[in-house]
Amino acid sequence: MSVAHADHHGMKKDIVDVAVENGSFTTLVAAVKAAGLVDTLKSEGPFTVFAPTDDAFAKLPKGTVEMLLKPENKDQLVAVLTYHVVSGSVMAADVVKIDSAKTVQGQSVMVSVVDGNVMIDNAMVIIPDVKASNGVIHVIDTVLLPK
Repeated sequence: MSVAHADHHGMKKDIVDVAVENGSFTTLVAAVKAAGLVDTLKSEGPFTVFAPTDDAFAKLPKGTVEMLLKPENKDQLVAVLTYHVVSGSVMAADVVKIDSAKTVQGQSVMVSVVDGNVMIDNAMVIIPDVKASNGVIHVIDTVLLPK
């Protein structure tokens, strides 16, 4: 199943279901569960999620993901994850018209276009506009870390 098609028997999947079914976001899904954000990302939204792939998480320094997944670091994990979420449904065509976006975490991510590629902070959007019933996912190649 193509990542760009979230339809299943005419019913659209929410952001969490799309990520789970894709199979490239097992670390992200585990982190969302550990942070207690599943219900939030299954709610009405709409949300724009910059979703790092498993490969993006693998680029973090060794032990970072394991450290963030520990219960005592839940607040830090929530901060990192909500830094990947923007309220509203922002499609790629709209992203290129802005230079920053305020995240649910509270800080803003920088948005730019470099050599035709949309960049969110230092992460490149590798698959834009994956639609879900409660928003849109833009797949990114690097985990965003709040400043």
